[in-house]
Amino acid sequence: MTPPLGVGCTTECDRSDLLPPGYRVGDWAVTELIGSGGWSTVYGARPADGHPDRTGGAGGPDRPSGPSDVALKIMPTAGLAPRQARRIVESARREVELGRRVGHPRLIGFLETFVLAAPDRPSLDGAIVLVMERAAASLRELVDAGVPEGDRGRLIAGICEGLSHLHRSGWVHADLKPENVLLGTDRSVKLSDFGLATELTGTHGYVPPMGTLDYLPPERWRAPLGELGVQVRPSADIWALGIVIHEVFASGASPFAGATPVARGAAVQEYGAGRAPLRMDHALPPFWRALAADCLAPTHAARARHTADSLLARIVAHQGTSGAGAGAGAGRLQGRARAALLATALCGIAGAGLCSDAARVGPSAPGGPADAAAGTVRVFNAERGCQERADRDPQCSLGLAIDPLEPYAAGNVVPTRVWHGDVLAAECQLADGQPVINEEDLRSTRWYRVRLPSGSAAPGAWLPAVRTKERPALPGCPHPTSLR
Repeated sequence: MTPPLGVGCTTECDRSDLLPPGYRVGDWAVTELIGSGGWSTVYGARPADGHPDRTGGAGGPDRPSGPSDVALKIMPTAGLAPRQARRIVESARREVELGRRVGHPRLIGFLETFVLAAPDRPSLDGAIVLVMERAAASLRELVDAGVPEGDRGRLIAGICEGLSHLHRSGWVHADLKPENVLLGTDRSVKLSDFGLATELTGTHGYVPPMGTLDYLPPERWRAPLGELGVQVRPSADIWALGIVIHEVFASGASPFAGATPVARGAAVQEYGAGRAPLRMDHALPPFWRALAADCLAPTHAARARHTADSLLARIVAHQGTSGAGAGAGAGRLQGRARAALLATALCGIAGAGLCSDAARVGPSAPGGPADAAAGTVRVFNAERGCQERADRDPQCSLGLAIDPLEPYAAGNVVPTRVWHGDVLAAECQLADGQPVINEEDLRSTRWYRVRLPSGSAAPGAWLPAVRTKERPALPGCPHPTSLR
């Protein structure tokens, strides 16, 4: 989606069809133009008079969305050839289906959809309207302005969290690019624009022969077009992520030279065929250069092992060892930002210094038969592969938080790690801490204060309730800062 100042309206839109502030669209009143593209226009809007309290927002039918602003994506169908109209309808259907089935804090919230009745504007009469959560800006705008160095890793980690959830839910985004990465006022990251997203049927799905040329992997350029469209797999999103990483660190520059998208696409094909090396900007630090290179492996087979989960684990481990926490500073904006983070962000590969301790009490081995006693909690890892392991592999380790009121991210964990089956001594519980979502999409704001072994860097830490099946009767904890 192109910002208003960049819209080439002589080719992409008719200014006479743009809606003025105050125009009523369903139960919403337009406030401003956000951006326009070839197939849709997006406006800011707020509840119209008479509709101050709306429900059924991004959090579902039981969560009120209140009077907050929204974004209206309007997709006209009037005057289109039947084939074009079907394409618009299919694109809208994809967005609606994914929005209703695959909600997550790293995906833009979907509120409702309806058909616009606008007899006073024939070109918009019958347009499909998608009502979505409103964001503050896009990553493209931030890249164009210059991404602050301290935010780069956090932003990329947020994109990985969104992709991880999409892929584990059986979907491929298929159009990942900075324009489709939105930023909240609390600096949260949300993937958006799922018009090309497709549900996997086995190892792959099918999408229309569309997409943004600069983000297509080598195999996509020569993929045959069948009845269902072009075959796409999660590795296509990983390739696009590699391009985005390069742009974030190299001031928007692509790793593939060319004056136009088609020319850059030719360079991609030369690289994919092994006739040209991958040349990345020297602005990328070594860790991010290696990560981007893995994302940009020239073939699907070479790229497939670099999943969003494994890339996120590497980022979290890197941030943990370098001290650059993914959530550092996020809680200081807007008071304390309460955005829920995937607990899997703390399940990744950790450096040897982070895995030296185990916080279990007693001689029980992880996953042993003994039940957790009163005043203790047994650690639960929702990853089935980790439940079956007894070797305390770093990839299966879990983090304990320093502060349960801060985002559960790499900058907010103690060095001591725990594993599935560890039994921890619990002192008290906090009912209204930072919300945490685990790999099974279970959400809780409850935390347990647990004691760490003698010699640990801190006497205690916090275990989120989604990391245990135990619900011991414990007293409430005083304010967390008094326990540090």
